[in-house]
Amino acid sequence: MRVGAVTVCGLAVLMAVDGCKRHRKTRSKPNTDAYSQKIDPLVKSNKLAFLKIPDIGSYQPLVQTFYDDRNEEIAWTRDGKPTDSAVAFTKAFQDAAKKGLNPEDYDASRWAARVQALGKNSDDAIAEYDVAMTISVMRYISDLRIGRVNPQHFNFDINAQEKKYDLPEFVSDNAVDGDDVPKLIATVEPDNDQYRATENALAKYLELAKQQETGGAQALPDVPKAVSVGGSYAAADALAARLKLEGDLEDGGAAGGATFTKELSDGVKNYQMRHGITPDGKLSTQTIASMNVPLAQRALQLSSSLERWRWLPGDYIKPRLMVNLPEFVLRGYDPDHKLDFTMKVVVGKVVGEHETPVFTHMMKYLIFRPYWNVPMSIVKKELAAHIEGNIGYLAAKNFEVTNNKGEVQTGYTAKQVIQGGVMVREKPGPKNSLGLVKFMFPNEYDIYLHSTPATELFNRTRRDFSHGCVRVQKPDELAAWVLQGQGDWDLDKVQDAMNNGKDNNQVNLKTPLPIVIFYLTGIVGEDGKVDFFDDIYKYDEKMQEILKKGPPYPEYKEPVKPKNGDTV
Repeated sequence: MRVGAVTVCGLAVLMAVDGCKRHRKTRSKPNTDAYSQKIDPLVKSNKLAFLKIPDIGSYQPLVQTFYDDRNEEIAWTRDGKPTDSAVAFTKAFQDAAKKGLNPEDYDASRWAARVQALGKNSDDAIAEYDVAMTISVMRYISDLRIGRVNPQHFNFDINAQEKKYDLPEFVSDNAVDGDDVPKLIATVEPDNDQYRATENALAKYLELAKQQETGGAQALPDVPKAVSVGGSYAAADALAARLKLEGDLEDGGAAGGATFTKELSDGVKNYQMRHGITPDGKLSTQTIASMNVPLAQRALQLSSSLERWRWLPGDYIKPRLMVNLPEFVLRGYDPDHKLDFTMKVVVGKVVGEHETPVFTHMMKYLIFRPYWNVPMSIVKKELAAHIEGNIGYLAAKNFEVTNNKGEVQTGYTAKQVIQGGVMVREKPGPKNSLGLVKFMFPNEYDIYLHSTPATELFNRTRRDFSHGCVRVQKPDELAAWVLQGQGDWDLDKVQDAMNNGKDNNQVNLKTPLPIVIFYLTGIVGEDGKVDFFDDIYKYDEKMQEILKKGPPYPEYKEPVKPKNGDTV
């Protein structure tokens, strides 16, 4: 009986000890927990001096959860040597610039020394290596998945957070023992051909930037006036070399002394077409200034584009409609994300706080022959002076005044209009500022696509003229495209609704279309060439100012309040 009692008690003690050990919450292979006492204080700290960026910010609780789920087993070494997965991630960190990321955000320059320290069989070295690798892998995967800076920090209405991973679980289950790290990384990134093409273009421009820096390229001299074919340009040889660098002039092309030849003019025209400059083939001040932008800066533009691609939520990674603001172009894609069309657009003015914001939404309906509800800001800035001097001004200019129920008012005063006691709207018709159709995706900015009577603006190369909305070049064709498969809405019916139909006629879409109002100053065009555009709203500049400071990056900023009325 005494032996039995001892045996039972012994079993109880063993069960109690075993019961204290937590369930291991990971699919990765078991590893040793011999370094748990060294790891525990590291994962509880917000600052780790052995990292390039000691402040690990919001990653601290994620790292602690990672090791809690593993019962504090190490993850990235076995028998004192880095695992194959750790080696592969180290290579990825060192190549991070090719993805538009900063290698030092992931301690790229420190891994060789850390691996060397592992050879000394130091418990501290093993623990620090493991925690450093966990943090770097988490940060790298997160940066590729949702970008580094939360787009809402810039007041952009894009919810990148909805596709974020549960990093402790994802890294432990998929990355720790991953047998194909490059393939894993590819699944993390946006599944979009344009994204991949931009990534390839970035690798090319990083090499071109090295060539330019190694060659000690000098700035091309400016000209007092544009040079045409047959004119003289003393730096013709340097111009030819610059055009050849990006492939705008064939390698065999000769400058011909100081003469601006037809061959050089064709090369300049190729360059202008890729940079949003009027493609007249003349060597102008604008063209020279653009050519003098270092290719390292062009690589940075492509990096900014990759960052924004990573912001897009799942439904918008392959949108049906995309407006690229600095390019002044709208693209439409079929359900398989093959390009259907491109169309010129007019976007918000650079001056006067009329910039068109970056955001994603679903297009839900069209309105043929719409009213334009004039925002109070425009009433005060652009109509008030006219109304005060002539109360009949509004009626003469195709406007009418309504109360808050939409009922037309005739007995109103200038004071009521200017103080917002009544609303001003422009009546439907061909002279309406919104044209004859608008495409609605309700949003806090009151931004939408619409037609315009000012069609001459589409002949301009640079097209930032609106109060914020996006004016489209071919609204009838766009409406027919949007309504395809929805009854008998062909081009003829659309044009009839625009020209002869009833006013303010709303047509709902059976299937809403994802639309992205985007901002890419560096893209790969449909012809495979790399195109660059001016940073008209300084959105790139603002983002790069933040990225230069390094992690931890801003996650959120309180958005501005919605505006009242409709922009145009």
